[in-house]
Amino acid sequence: MASKSNKGEILAKFFDDGEYTALFADGAVSAACGYAAGQQAYAVYQNGEAVSVKDVEKNIKVLEMAAQTGCPVVTFYNSVGAKLAEGLDVLTASAKLNAAIAKVSGVIPQIAVVTGVCGGTSALSAANADVCVMAEDAELFFTAPFTSAAKGDKVPGAGTAEAAAKAGVAAIVAANAEEAAEKAAHIVGLLPANNLTGPAIFEFEQPTSVLSAGAAPEKAAAALIDKDSAVELYAGFGKHVYTAFATIGGNAVGIVATGETLCHNCVAKASRFVRLCDAFSVPVLTIVNTNGFVPSATDDIAGGIREAARLAATYADATTAKVALLSGKAVGPVYTALANADLKIAVNGCTVSALEPNAAVSVLYKAEIDASDNIIAATNAKAAQYTAEVCSAANAVAAGAADMTCDAANARASVVAAFELLSTKRAARLPKKHGNMAL
Repeated sequence: MASKSNKGEILAKFFDDGEYTALFADGAVSAACGYAAGQQAYAVYQNGEAVSVKDVEKNIKVLEMAAQTGCPVVTFYNSVGAKLAEGLDVLTASAKLNAAIAKVSGVIPQIAVVTGVCGGTSALSAANADVCVMAEDAELFFTAPFTSAAKGDKVPGAGTAEAAAKAGVAAIVAANAEEAAEKAAHIVGLLPANNLTGPAIFEFEQPTSVLSAGAAPEKAAAALIDKDSAVELYAGFGKHVYTAFATIGGNAVGIVATGETLCHNCVAKASRFVRLCDAFSVPVLTIVNTNGFVPSATDDIAGGIREAARLAATYADATTAKVALLSGKAVGPVYTALANADLKIAVNGCTVSALEPNAAVSVLYKAEIDASDNIIAATNAKAAQYTAEVCSAANAVAAGAADMTCDAANARASVVAAFELLSTKRAARLPKKHGNMAL
């Protein structure tokens, strides 16, 4: 479905004060430059028509200019596809565009805004952006839903923004094209202009809540970040992990907050987000409070182990400033994967353990428990004692599993201090082409 808004209305919402400079002649694809959220940026705009080779070349030209000048690129997708009359030439041009997108990935932020139809190779390009924003009435697909349905594969909602969000492709779903443009501008303002510049600094207000035990991920995050600063990404995907851009003390950060148990989608979501933050040196705060990875052979087969390995490797490989707040349970493999940070803060009352306390005492005190009159009660009592004596925040610091402790009421102050300590962090990688983490 084509966007009901016209180019002027959409770009006016994206660029500050609706002011921009047009680039190239109008056609199926046009371009503009200006300022979005105070950041110089380029926009590429599709008007709904079929795209020609020359149109694709415009897109490539903008990416090259943006890389040379260190500016973000936002592409507004809305096209019925490529001009079939141009045959293999347009196919070759699309391959060159994909190569250009990959070449500048991690150099400048790339934001995709899907305002209309985005299918086939355009869907590839949109999904390869750092962040994909969709209007509710937009469409994104490889195979057109009506074609799939004709072959007997009819799926309700196929190709919709809701489906793209559930698939982990659309990071944000907006009510309409204008709101999608505003969301894109906000993200452009939060991210650095390129991989060599630092994040912007913002005015901020203190949060109105404090960290509490057992709080849902988004509420735990809200107690630590600046008031009303969060922009959540991937809300429709991997719902037991909360990921968002926000500010802490006016400085842009990435937030990863865990809850309940983590399935393979939750883990993939966290990995993708941390990798984005690391590409542009956006500091990452990880709030760890989870029962662990889903204890399920089905989830393992669906990719649970692979994605958990990817998560662990992503955190280990990231050189951006990383702070882990151990606010609740951080047991076994989840600790290994998520707490790979420069500074680890254990909140008094948290549980940090190599093994679930009940399982640990069943091994350590097996004879004593077996000799008791009530095995369940004896196990629970021993587990409570073990948790208090061995798995406490103080013990985590003593054992080197954490660097400092804090009370829940002072968690934000501790996080702010940690990021201040890391504000001048410098890290160098060993010479290599690239790592080979599980993807």
